[in-house]
Amino acid sequence: MDFNEAMDYMRSLTKFGINLGLGRIEELLRRLGDPHMSRMNIVHIGGTNGKGSTTAMLSDILREAGYRVGAFTSPHLHSYSERYRINGIQIAPEQVAALLSEIMPHLDEMVTEGYEHPTEFEVGTALAFLHFSRAKVDFLLLEVGLGGSIDSTNVAPSMLSVITNVAMDHMDYLGHTIEEIAAVKAGIIKPGKPVVTAATGEGLRVIEKVCREKECRLTRVGQDITWETLSHSLNGQRFNVTGRKRTYSNLAIKLLGRHQQVNAATAIAAVENLIETGALISAEAVRKGLASTIWPGRLEIVSQKPLTIIDGAHNYEGARSLRLALEDYFPGKNIVLVIGMLADKERSSVVEALVPGAKAVVVTKPDSPRSGDWQHMAVLARRYAADIFLVEDIGEALNKAQTLVGQEDLLCVTGSLYMVADAREKLLKSGM
Repeated sequence: MDFNEAMDYMRSLTKFGINLGLGRIEELLRRLGDPHMSRMNIVHIGGTNGKGSTTAMLSDILREAGYRVGAFTSPHLHSYSERYRINGIQIAPEQVAALLSEIMPHLDEMVTEGYEHPTEFEVGTALAFLHFSRAKVDFLLLEVGLGGSIDSTNVAPSMLSVITNVAMDHMDYLGHTIEEIAAVKAGIIKPGKPVVTAATGEGLRVIEKVCREKECRLTRVGQDITWETLSHSLNGQRFNVTGRKRTYSNLAIKLLGRHQQVNAATAIAAVENLIETGALISAEAVRKGLASTIWPGRLEIVSQKPLTIIDGAHNYEGARSLRLALEDYFPGKNIVLVIGMLADKERSSVVEALVPGAKAVVVTKPDSPRSGDWQHMAVLARRYAADIFLVEDIGEALNKAQTLVGQEDLLCVTGSLYMVADAREKLLKSGM
């Protein structure tokens, strides 16, 4: 089959929903020859926010150090191929189709033999292990899909676990308190293997407890490794990082927002742990890797006229980080907000963080079966702003926003990554 047929097949697997557990993925990988057990150095990266940015930074640092680095991330913005990268280069579409063609007979056999059918994400995870093991990557950076303990990626024998942070998200699956969610995310911690986390408060206390029980060395970002902001502008930001092994002065990143400095410090903490295992990573590789990192859809400026940014702030912590960034980079600007979120997200708290003070808000519908009662966002937004518009089609929502934004105003497109990806594609194609 070709790539389009492969994508149609993957979309058909969404009917199996989110079905957490390791039994199906373990059986599928066994039939494929256990590619996850090949000689790859696996870094497992979980957390509520910042997983993708941290993975991208660490990948670029390791690439600058001369390593062959695989990265499995999700979701994608525009093409499924984005989920599988080696040294930043996406897998070829025909490779996705070929690997999936190889996996499909095993799925049919599993069902015939009485197993539950693997989910779409489980099949994608198996494809990742198969691809990266055959490509003989030196390091595989493996981003958790959902939670940690029974996410399909947790079959990996990782050498290092990274938990970026712990916040309220996916509560229907992970729990309704920070402690419960942290316990699930801490499920990726392997006995005796080092751990890095930027979690704070109750989340950190849970992770510390698990590390004590499993006898793991823990690096706490903000305590064992710290950073100091030097400057920020729309061209990027500069800062210092003091680690356990080195001091990194005047580092530069293109990514905007204070939270990206935390992600950079987290990536450096991971680097220092990898050095302890024998990896050869110079301070210059850290500097060059961070300076080259690009991660689209996160506080990304996509147009200058009108000034337009997009950001996938799909939960409260993401919305709070976006709000701080708007205050840091665009003080005093009137903001026209285009927003659309999935039904299973914290719509109320995100609206509370972003809508107050907005000049106008256009509520739109993410292109997802999980969009639910998308219009309810408008009901919530009317508590904080007067000019609220409902426009179902994302392209038409952007056009409506164009009529509302003045020459000196800022257009901010945010919410679900499904919606942000659609909006980004339309904005870049139209040159809005």
